[in-house]
Amino acid sequence: MGEVKKFLYLLFRYRYLLLIVPVVTVIIAFFLVRNLPDVYVSQAQIATGIVDETQQFMATESNQQESSINREFSNLIEMMRMKKIIDQVSYQLILHDLSAEKPFRSPSKLLKELNEDARTHAVEVYTKKYNLKEGLNLWDKDQNGLYQVIRSMGYDEEAIKSKLTIYRADVSDFINVEFSSENPELSAFVSNTLCKEFITYYTSIVKENQHKSVTFLGNLLQQKTDTLNQRVDQLRDYKIHNRILNLDEQSRQMYAQVTEFELRKQQTEKDIAAYKGAIENIDAKFNPRDRRYFESTLTRINQDILETKRELQAQSDNYIKNDFDEKYKPSIDSLKDVLNSQISVLSDKYIYNPMNTKQDLIQQKLNLQIQYDLALYSLSTINKELNRLNQRFDQLVPHEAVIQSFERRIDIASKEYLDILDQYNKSSMQSGFSIKLRQVQQAMPGMAQASKKMLLIILSGVISLVFCVVVLFIIFFFDDSIINAKDLAEKTNIPVLGSINLINAEVLSLSDIWRTLQDTEALQAVRNELRSIRFEVNRELFNTSTHSKTLAITSIREGEGKTFFAASLAYTHIVVNKKVLLIDGNFDRPVITQTSDPQYFIEDYLMDNRFYNFPAGITIMGNRGGDKSLFEIGHEDLIRTKLDQLKSQFHLVLIEIPPLEALNKAKEWIMYSDKVTAVFQANQSLNEAKKQHINYLKSLSDKFIGWVINKVIPDRTMG
Repeated sequence: MGEVKKFLYLLFRYRYLLLIVPVVTVIIAFFLVRNLPDVYVSQAQIATGIVDETQQFMATESNQQESSINREFSNLIEMMRMKKIIDQVSYQLILHDLSAEKPFRSPSKLLKELNEDARTHAVEVYTKKYNLKEGLNLWDKDQNGLYQVIRSMGYDEEAIKSKLTIYRADVSDFINVEFSSENPELSAFVSNTLCKEFITYYTSIVKENQHKSVTFLGNLLQQKTDTLNQRVDQLRDYKIHNRILNLDEQSRQMYAQVTEFELRKQQTEKDIAAYKGAIENIDAKFNPRDRRYFESTLTRINQDILETKRELQAQSDNYIKNDFDEKYKPSIDSLKDVLNSQISVLSDKYIYNPMNTKQDLIQQKLNLQIQYDLALYSLSTINKELNRLNQRFDQLVPHEAVIQSFERRIDIASKEYLDILDQYNKSSMQSGFSIKLRQVQQAMPGMAQASKKMLLIILSGVISLVFCVVVLFIIFFFDDSIINAKDLAEKTNIPVLGSINLINAEVLSLSDIWRTLQDTEALQAVRNELRSIRFEVNRELFNTSTHSKTLAITSIREGEGKTFFAASLAYTHIVVNKKVLLIDGNFDRPVITQTSDPQYFIEDYLMDNRFYNFPAGITIMGNRGGDKSLFEIGHEDLIRTKLDQLKSQFHLVLIEIPPLEALNKAKEWIMYSDKVTAVFQANQSLNEAKKQHINYLKSLSDKFIGWVINKVIPDRTMG
């Protein structure tokens, strides 16, 4: 809160500045804007068809992202602000003013300088550039001069853009084009011409791009068609050359045949094993003699049976090789009947067998032998057929890989063809429709806009006032000057005995100091402050065990008011009936000596051995000045002895010593003083040099009793 009060006081101090600057600014603004012409604004409107469903010529997805829509509008608006479009408007404007009886603007000085031939040449060049949609070449001297003519009339790109406003109307489908000028007809002309030129340019580039797109897609579609046909022909030729009708069907049939023969083979192998085992069991039941007898009896019949069996085997092989063709089935059945008949004859021919009990076993063996032979012969035929089928199947595998490769390439080419065909159809359809961009509102000459002159004048005053306040705030923010006792104590960590306000009176004589303080409010405050300081000084001096009497008064630099404070402090003790000695110890600037005409001098006192009897009241001991120090006047023991004699005769000895920036000249006096106080002038900041002197004062420990801040502006002590 205190900082706010300080800032408010700073504003109060500069109140006249805050008043004068805005007033001057307002006056200047008034004279600058009073002759400004009225402003006329004309607005044209363009429908884009981006978000207008009524202009959609085919079903499209309507869930476009808002960011995508905004990007399309931004592209259109930036395209309208292109130099190419603005140049077309500039040509139209300058051609109108060169050829019309009533130009939009008064001819500029440069335009007036053109003679008839130059004007004709200018019209020809502007018209040619307009038709070619080209800008003026500023590297060409002639065209650069023509550009300067356009610029002098305010028809150049920068001038038009500065008064041109193009924006999307809220979230609608429309773009508004506004132009402001001093002529209503000019405003309408620029708005309408800009819309017309933009739509013409946009239509031309869109149609050109569509034509290029259709041509490119058409050529690409023909290439894809040729590629697809070529790959289909390659597959056809391959199938014809390798006699492949339907590879999938052939492979399925062949696989089915192989599977069937595998099953028959397994069954035949099973039968062979069974027949062989049964025959071996029957043979085990006969001895060799019985077999010889039996075989000798039936040799001829057996031979017939064997012949029949061979024929049956041949027919069975033909049956299997011809994929079990049914035409072989009757022959096989007939041979089986013949074989059975022969076996029956063999039984009838059997006359005598010593082993008659085993007749049935012999018959069974013969039947089993026949079946075993048939199965054995069938297995060989089945294996041959299986090998033949597997060989044919293996021949189909390479064809399958090649055909799959052909079909995959055909599929890829077909997809590419269909994609290009779809794009081609869409592009062809779009190129057949008109451009959605159209001007829906013509710009008309409008009424004059409300005058902004008063607003500009008010804004100038407000802005200048705000500027001044901001400048003052910056000064306040970066101002680290010490303005009161509180600031001094906080920034130095040293106690402050009191403060003395700044007064406007100049003191010419020390004897008149106390008497010139009249009973005004300001001077009464100073008197009270001095009394308060006197109390603090006495408490520090006389309330100690050593009962100090010598007080050295210094400052960091000259001109901070230590002379005034020393004299004032001396007179505050006179009014309380104290005997006070005021010594002027500043040899470089003996102000006290110069203003008081003293009877005693410190040089004489130190060098003279006689006894001095000082009168009551206040005694001033001056110096004769010069570039010297205390130690150059007398030695240390003499100085201490002489000062002790002074302390015995006075209640208080005040010594105004040189400032601390005088280095040893001030420190020599401080060595022989009981206490030290320093005067600090308000409204100054601390730098590194001052901080070093402050650290020295802190090093004096109890000898330094504190600050006295001088020249304080009363109002700045607020807070």
